[in-house]
Amino acid sequence: MKKFVVEDDFWNLFPNARIGVVVCHGIDNSVKDTERYKEMISSSEKEALKYLSNAEFSSNEVIKVWREAFQKFKTKKGARSSIEALLKRIHNGNNLGNINPLVDIYNSVSLRYALPCGGEDIDTFAGDIRLTKAVGNEDFVTLGSDKSEPPYEGEVVYKDDEGAICRCWNWRESVRTMLTENTKNAFLCIELVDEGRLTEFESALNDLAKAVQENLGGACKVSILDSGNKEISIM
Repeated sequence: MKKFVVEDDFWNLFPNARIGVVVCHGIDNSVKDTERYKEMISSSEKEALKYLSNAEFSSNEVIKVWREAFQKFKTKKGARSSIEALLKRIHNGNNLGNINPLVDIYNSVSLRYALPCGGEDIDTFAGDIRLTKAVGNEDFVTLGSDKSEPPYEGEVVYKDDEGAICRCWNWRESVRTMLTENTKNAFLCIELVDEGRLTEFESALNDLAKAVQENLGGACKVSILDSGNKEISIM
């Protein structure tokens, strides 16, 4: 049995955070209709503009809260939250392309709610997956690279027994565990640091699970982890 555990090292930094998880089993992530996902993303891109009402990009609240969160632990220079990266592209007029159905779905939900979303292939995990502080020697190879770039000691990471899965909390993911067209069992997550957006956060999780089941089949289970509920079974 595989588990997802959010360790005390994380809760000590972010005691009021919420980590939402959608565990998907038996899905079909093969690409069949790219137009459907192009339309899904395009609609979300337009909707996301409402979060960018402040002319100064970094002063928009959905970006500001994550900039402040990233100041609480050591990060690679220039690392930003995944939602900032997506919104930056929209802000600059650059549309998102298609990757694969699961990624397209979670990107569209991420934009629609202005919350970081990510996902990994459960079948590639070595043991349990943990959200914690890095030791600093974890193996980590990201897309477009052929060498390991371990996280800093104290950096917030997702990791398993083989190394880091995602660096700087939600900045860059490992090639080893990324979602592909062959993914059958997926671990999807949405992260919240702004307690005032709990209702939107819960809606985003439910929409994510619904979109996966409607488009890719299988079965999805939604869970929310907090400082009083620190682990769940994922397999």
